[in-house]
Amino acid sequence: MSAVTDLDALRRAMAENAEQPEGPARNARAEELLAEAEKLNVPLAVIEALGHQLKVYNYSSEKDKMFVPFARLLRMWDERPEDFDAYETHSLHWVFKWVSAGMLDQPHVPLASIEKWLAEMERRYRLAGHSERAVRSAEFSVAAHVGDVERAERAHAAWLAADRDDMADCHACELHGQGWWQARRGRDAEALRLWRPVLEGEFTCAHEPHTVLASSLVPLLRLGRPDEARAHHLRGFRLVRSMESMRGAYADHVEFCALTGNEARGLELLAERPAYLTDDGQPRSKLEYLCVVTLLMDRLTGLGLGEQPVPGPAGRAWTARDLAAHARAEALALAARFDRRNGTSYVGERARARMDQEPLVERLPLGVRTARAVPVAPAAAAPVAAPAAPADLPALLAEARRLSDALRPHAVEAWEAVARAAQDTELEPRDRAELADHQAMGRGPGGAALFERAAELYAEAGDPGEALAARARAAYVRALAGDVDAALAAVAGPYDAVLALYARGGTELPQTASVVMARARILMRRVHGTDGPDGTPGAAGTAAETAAEAAAREVLALVEGRTGDDVRLAARAAEARAMLAELAGHAGDLERAAELFARAAAEFVAAGLPWFAVEYEARLASLAHHLGDTAGAERAVRAALEHGGPHVEPAGRARLHLQLAELLGGREAVAEAAGHALEAAHWADEAGEAATLGAWARQQLGGFLLRQGRFAEAAEVLESVLPDLSAETHGDGAVVQAQWWLGDCLSELGEHRAAAQRRLQAAGIARHWPEQQDHATLAHLAGESLGQAGLSEEAEQAYARAGGLWRGLGNVHGLVRSLRARAWLALRADGDGLDRARALMAEAVRECGAALETASDAAARQRIVAELGHTHRQFGDLLARSGTGEDATGAEPGEALGHLERAAGVFASLGDAALHDRSGAELAAGWLEAGLGRPAEAVARARAVLAAYEAFGVSGTSGGSGGGEEEEQVVRARRAEAEQLLRLAADGANGAD
Repeated sequence: MSAVTDLDALRRAMAENAEQPEGPARNARAEELLAEAEKLNVPLAVIEALGHQLKVYNYSSEKDKMFVPFARLLRMWDERPEDFDAYETHSLHWVFKWVSAGMLDQPHVPLASIEKWLAEMERRYRLAGHSERAVRSAEFSVAAHVGDVERAERAHAAWLAADRDDMADCHACELHGQGWWQARRGRDAEALRLWRPVLEGEFTCAHEPHTVLASSLVPLLRLGRPDEARAHHLRGFRLVRSMESMRGAYADHVEFCALTGNEARGLELLAERPAYLTDDGQPRSKLEYLCVVTLLMDRLTGLGLGEQPVPGPAGRAWTARDLAAHARAEALALAARFDRRNGTSYVGERARARMDQEPLVERLPLGVRTARAVPVAPAAAAPVAAPAAPADLPALLAEARRLSDALRPHAVEAWEAVARAAQDTELEPRDRAELADHQAMGRGPGGAALFERAAELYAEAGDPGEALAARARAAYVRALAGDVDAALAAVAGPYDAVLALYARGGTELPQTASVVMARARILMRRVHGTDGPDGTPGAAGTAAETAAEAAAREVLALVEGRTGDDVRLAARAAEARAMLAELAGHAGDLERAAELFARAAAEFVAAGLPWFAVEYEARLASLAHHLGDTAGAERAVRAALEHGGPHVEPAGRARLHLQLAELLGGREAVAEAAGHALEAAHWADEAGEAATLGAWARQQLGGFLLRQGRFAEAAEVLESVLPDLSAETHGDGAVVQAQWWLGDCLSELGEHRAAAQRRLQAAGIARHWPEQQDHATLAHLAGESLGQAGLSEEAEQAYARAGGLWRGLGNVHGLVRSLRARAWLALRADGDGLDRARALMAEAVRECGAALETASDAAARQRIVAELGHTHRQFGDLLARSGTGEDATGAEPGEALGHLERAAGVFASLGDAALHDRSGAELAAGWLEAGLGRPAEAVARARAVLAAYEAFGVSGTSGGSGGGEEEEQVVRARRAEAEQLLRLAADGANGAD
């Protein structure tokens, strides 16, 4: 930390401090600098140090400290205004607005004092010749705060009517305030209309669109626009996360989480800013924060999670229930202080309303990984011990039979309800048989013994066919447990018996089909157990396939044409068809497999059993994709999602959404793809697979958001998924891709140091791959980011590493571009910077020449010629740059001009395809000649460019060929620049005459 010995040193120190993060450390440094300024015995130094102190206090949690330096500044102005320069005079009047707002934030400041200060602000602005716009804006803030709607509307109208001058807030801040009032008055759509220019980036400032994004969250939810609200949360929270002074906006994001089913995310936000619960420097934003903390904690308590540990004020452990009570009490006490000061009940009413809101969206997936999971609230316990009244049991039995006979979802649960109701009731053997049968179905591979018991009960009830079917089911679950041989032995008896029984009319078709299907299922299990090491069937496998196919066809022969209205028989036929499809795929006949899966799925749907079609539609989608039928694959996945509805397990839904997202992304429907990737991430989380399947979905979601230009949202998603991605689970390619995408996002957001870190991390993994193209590209991109971050030495190293890799790959374009980038970096260096830069550019020219000698075809040659043209152009620009400005190193202008002329000539050899590049080089040469006092040559170049574009016409199209909007813009820009050069050079030529 350098000593402050004069005003310039003080200014440098203040500028350095202004770049530090908001907070007490920056404030403390500002206090030190004021003490240093006072030692200089220069009034302006003290004035500037006080102004700096005011600014850092205002943008921190210690806003209450700004009144003292302002009072001192105002006294100095009143006593010796001549000590203030123009900038400090402007700044003094500017911070009147901060002080007015700061007084409102402090409940101990009497309302009469605030009104008096408002009048003083008005008087001083009038004396200084300023518009009343800022004064009326401040009056509006006072009236809105105390709940005086009539006065607020008058002040609002006067604010908008007054002229804008240099005391008015920036457009972005004014639009935020105007939209905030519309939202407060219930006019959400109007608020969003006012905010649109800020949200779209037309107007920005140090704190916008940060606060507009936060303020828009609840209005968007109220208007039924949750997708936009999600996007604003991800984009906006990224902006306010590190800014200590933005507790109010941070509170809006916590509120959003509480109102959209994202309580876990809300807890993470609380954990990031524990001091927000206790910092007292700005009581009004503390009140806002306490209100949303109460809302979030009440929401958790309402979900049955009142005893869950949550982050709270330091010094003790907190549960959600405890923090809810504490935050509510603190908020109401603080609101009461404001209301006593204001003489109204408005602040307290608003606080209660905010704390007592109901959720606006039951579930709004955000796409980001939530590390602190909120457990599922315990459901109300089912009445296990207390049986239903006897009168209820027949109804429960009838409902269970209805569901199971129709193969409806939740049939097993219905039989469980029967079991609970029948605990103290003696059931008939048939009822007990059906109950045991369906309870066994719910146990999966562990249900064999219960199936055997059901068989005994069916026999006791006089139904030998159903007894055989239950024994066959017992055999099948043994196969599920892995003992296929024992299962085949166990099913042989029931199979032979049921066919004999059916032949003599001793049982019905459904029971017979059940046994035959159980045997076919077991034989299908054996097919998969006989695959060789490479996944293909050996001799035993072929025999197993033959047996399984015969069994499946036996099912079809038994039931086809005899199903009638019996959905169970229709399901047997469809399942048998799906078995044939699986066998066709196993044998390598993928087209036949796809055809049969499609038929099976269609049969399930026709039978009124669409949820059974889902598995086969998913298989069909995979086959179609493998066969190159992406449209068919997409149709199949969409059908699976439609038919499965709520009946598909969360993990299955996640996989279907992810499969559809990948298909949509492949045909550039990235917006819809992002929506399905978002759903996939949500359902993976619901399935408890956030770190595995959910990570895949989030990685894809980040990529889709990036492709839409939604860089902040993509960065939030990718940053959240990287801790879950691992080479062991997802493959190092997925990790590199996520880092690469994140680096691209951060670069677009201007976070160049962080972008470089991500790109270098990705390059560190890719360097071990056999193919080095990705390694070279990432190293090159890292060089770009390091250079933009001002880390020239590190950038040079990255570009040199990339250049070596490009050379090894035989990629002259990458090599030449890395050399040019290193040349520009060298130019910034002290000492022999120009010589080093010139040498690197010359090497780039030589590499182009060498590549031209070995170019394999005309297209490759043209690309290298274009690269040579760009290299000469940059060589000329570099030399011209070195001869101008404060750091000029004295390169000969003629040398620069020579390279620009060579660039124009090279581009001219490429014809119309390189016209824009050629004209750019010509104009650069023309400007250089104009600067060298050669107006005639500059005029000639400008006219040559205009003549070259004559064929393009006004529309920017060449030779009648279509030109897009971007093409037209380039043409117009080149013409405008040429005309500007022509006028300037012509004036110079006339002056010389």
